[in-house]
Amino acid sequence: MNDGMNQFLQVFFEETEEHLASLELLLLGLDLQQPDPEELNGIFRAAHSIKGSAGMFGFDDLTAVTHELETLLDRIRSGQLALQAEMVDLFLQARDVLMRLLDAHRQQRPDPDVPVSSTVARLRELLDAAPATGEEASFGFFDDAPGTPQAATDDDFGFFDEAPGAPAQAADDGFGFFDDAPGTPAPTVSEAPKAVAPPASPSTSPSTKPSAGEGESSSIRVSVEKIDSLINLVGELVITQAMLGQLGGALDPSLHERIHQALAQLEHNTRDLQESVMSIRMLPISFIFSRFPRLVRDTSARLGKQVELLLQGEHTELDKGVIERLSDPLTHIVRNSIDHGIELPEVRLAAGKPASGTLRLGAFHQGGSIVVQISDDGRGLDRARILAKAREKNLAVHDGMSDAEVWQLIFMPGFSTAEVVTDLSGRGVGMDVVKRNIQAMGGRIEIDSAAGLGTRISIRLPLTLAILDGLIVAVANTHYVIPLTYIVESLQPKAADIRGLGGEEGAVIRVRGEYLPLLSLHDLLGEAAPPLPAEQSIVVILEADGRPFALQVDDLVGQQQVVIKSLEQNFRRIEGIAGATIMGDGSVALILDVDALPGLAQQQGAALHELP
Repeated sequence: MNDGMNQFLQVFFEETEEHLASLELLLLGLDLQQPDPEELNGIFRAAHSIKGSAGMFGFDDLTAVTHELETLLDRIRSGQLALQAEMVDLFLQARDVLMRLLDAHRQQRPDPDVPVSSTVARLRELLDAAPATGEEASFGFFDDAPGTPQAATDDDFGFFDEAPGAPAQAADDGFGFFDDAPGTPAPTVSEAPKAVAPPASPSTSPSTKPSAGEGESSSIRVSVEKIDSLINLVGELVITQAMLGQLGGALDPSLHERIHQALAQLEHNTRDLQESVMSIRMLPISFIFSRFPRLVRDTSARLGKQVELLLQGEHTELDKGVIERLSDPLTHIVRNSIDHGIELPEVRLAAGKPASGTLRLGAFHQGGSIVVQISDDGRGLDRARILAKAREKNLAVHDGMSDAEVWQLIFMPGFSTAEVVTDLSGRGVGMDVVKRNIQAMGGRIEIDSAAGLGTRISIRLPLTLAILDGLIVAVANTHYVIPLTYIVESLQPKAADIRGLGGEEGAVIRVRGEYLPLLSLHDLLGEAAPPLPAEQSIVVILEADGRPFALQVDDLVGQQQVVIKSLEQNFRRIEGIAGATIMGDGSVALILDVDALPGLAQQQGAALHELP
């Protein structure tokens, strides 16, 4: 297939996926008693657009399913059929079939297991079982017969239906993505001859068409690779600007006033350019939130539970890369909340709760991060059971552990307190992967839970994976970057506050009456120069996995945004290091993997004890 056709195919795959997402969302929101005509029209338009474009590319399986779907939807929206719950279920199943077919065509690997024929047959059964009315003869394949009340709205959908210059009403017969193009398979069900396009109705006033054309021309589709390349170039520009700023700082402002003004303007413009480019990759988190109404509906029905899903902050924007990697962890957490958190209706009623549980999924900005919260009003985590399970697994736990430390135990590999293993959860596989994926994005996950009241899981994520807000620290004339999201505070310790327990590697520091493990970055990273005396050094209090600890460094250099460079791609993996960045003077600074530092300290301590 040539490149030109490939480009069209990519557009088809992306737009069909969007149509399927829209179709699913509208189906889930339908009121069975009084369905909104606009929502029914939206569902019909999505199915019809898919059918038209699939026909153009010769995807007969997609066309066959959407044709039956479209015919059935048309009778519902025209009032000839009453909407029923089983129809919605079947429409959702048909949507899943269409998605599987789409994936198979995208990968160019036909999937013989996709139930195309049975889905078409079930849709026809519903159609055949419907009582015929006198109005039935008035519509046909495209149901655009004169007199059809919704004819005006039908004209406006399709792939390029809002393209500049699109005729206002003539598109009635030819809407969709070239659905009348040669090669479109003939409909296989009995149908009336294609209706002639009705004359323009008053509702399709010409004044609305220009605005649609303007909306289409205001956006274009650009490949992610081109955007990533642009972001990398801007990152290099930021580094170059920082270098120039550092060189300019050495010049006397009184003698080089114009150079300083130019450098200040360059910094301002570079920052604006960087923010603009980064915003291109930003997408509303609704892209993944929109998948959960279906997931909650199916999962709760499967478990015999009643769950109401509330979405908040759907318009919060996040980097596309973060959104794509957040989908699986969120799916796992939501399934766990329904399976283990929210009780059965009879249990909830006995506990004085409403029969229907509430699951909230929200997102909001906090500081320089995005926080995604999943909360339920279920039974909450059982602290005693978690500690008992941890002791069974010979984990180092004690009754004096804080709740935050106990909750973190559920992220241990293979850890589960579920008494029954289901195909949804209970094997202890998943939450450790969730945490690992979140940490791989530079994020953190925290849990709050109260017995009988519910559980709230908070995921704090960076806005983007390309830029990091960090604190620059110095150790033996080498600069390191600590992500700001891990930092609690920094202080200059007093010698009297530092104690050694069981050897040098077991030092602790007293901070406001609480003793915290004290790690030396000198020792962790094997710096040849000895660390400074405690009273001359700086201690940064960090928190990883719900546990605070102190990190001793020589000095604080400053706080700044840095462009993240992969160390593994350019060099090799180093334990305790998450990446690298280039500083304004051209030197390389390593970005600390804060979550790995306590484990690295334990490994080094164990290695020391094993020495002869």
